[in-house]
Amino acid sequence: MLTQLGDLWESVRVALDGLLANKMRSALTMLGVIIGVAAVIALMSIGAGVQAEITEQISSLGTNILIVIPSSSGRVGNGGGGGAGSITMDDLDALSDPANVPDASLVVPEYSVSGQIIYGDNNFSVSAVGTTAEYQALYELGVASGEFFTAQDGGDKVAVLGSNVAADLFGDFDPVGLKIKFNSATSGQTTSLKIVGVLEEEGGSMFASTDDSIFVPLDTAQTRLANARNTLGALTLNRISVVATSEETVAPVNDQIEGVLRADHDLDLTDDDDFSVINQAEMLDTVTAVTDTLTVFLGAIAGISLLVGGIGIMNIMLVSVTERTREIGLRKAIGAQRSDILFQFLMEAIILSLLGGFIGILVGVGMGQLVNLTGMVTSVVTLSSIALAVGFSVAIGLFFGIYPANQAAKLSPIEALRYE
Repeated sequence: MLTQLGDLWESVRVALDGLLANKMRSALTMLGVIIGVAAVIALMSIGAGVQAEITEQISSLGTNILIVIPSSSGRVGNGGGGGAGSITMDDLDALSDPANVPDASLVVPEYSVSGQIIYGDNNFSVSAVGTTAEYQALYELGVASGEFFTAQDGGDKVAVLGSNVAADLFGDFDPVGLKIKFNSATSGQTTSLKIVGVLEEEGGSMFASTDDSIFVPLDTAQTRLANARNTLGALTLNRISVVATSEETVAPVNDQIEGVLRADHDLDLTDDDDFSVINQAEMLDTVTAVTDTLTVFLGAIAGISLLVGGIGIMNIMLVSVTERTREIGLRKAIGAQRSDILFQFLMEAIILSLLGGFIGILVGVGMGQLVNLTGMVTSVVTLSSIALAVGFSVAIGLFFGIYPANQAAKLSPIEALRYE
């Protein structure tokens, strides 16, 4: 055992001597591996970070939330509560009935209107979300000043501002009690709204930012800010959020919603749904699958540079074999076996890959941290990405080092000593 370790160390020492004899060439050869390993780690880290961020945002909304939206692909029913492919107040009433959806704990409607918010000389585009008081509980919105509107506010012309909207309009001044104007992009009508509250900062989201929106009572949005009636004269909604009592009841609630709406819209068995039910849990699984594929794809692209680095190693090792032909002949002449020569050159290729891989890890982790500092994208360096990059780099060294090493080992000592 000690003899074998001694032979291994001797091979490593000889390989290092050979590499150090041409420091610049060895460094340039390692550069391909360094870039490849760093790229694999950095890109896979960005992919993992994006996945974690999206997963966190979806999970923060709750995986027991189902969202009902109109579907333009479905066939319109025979004149029931939906009509014209829309979600209506009749649907809201049906879904809010515990007898129809017994496993739902909360049902919250939304109707959004885009337009210009105006105060004095300041004006900019916002989205006005018409909803009910339960919206605050659904998304756990904190109120910085004033209060969220209540069920008693009904169709009153009141508004709750997102934190960014309030800051852009009023700076540090508390605007509760003041009036703003909202010019609807849908109807062109300008409506005066009294500010009753300002929300705490919630941060960005992949879906929508409450910080950049204003919130008004549902009836106000449907009748004062826009004309929300469909061709049948029914008041419509953009979406209805249904909260299941637990994650275990999501599937039953999904079935209950579909049953209620199909009956409410008077759809035949052969008719397609004129609505869609989005399951947050299914969305999370889909997004995870997509981001996993994206991360692997990014890693594969970066792996191409590792392949190029491996070709560089093989090229330099072939040059090294040619330059050291007489040395190989001399070693064979004094008793070195073919396996000794093979192992020596193979060890040089592996050392190049390992050193390049180690430096590449440092560079890749550093690139990930720089990405985090930008604040645009989050990167998460994982052990799996490091292990993959290093393992691939060692495999590259072995694969592309075998051919030059074998060429060196096959040299005849007499022909090698004659080589000029």
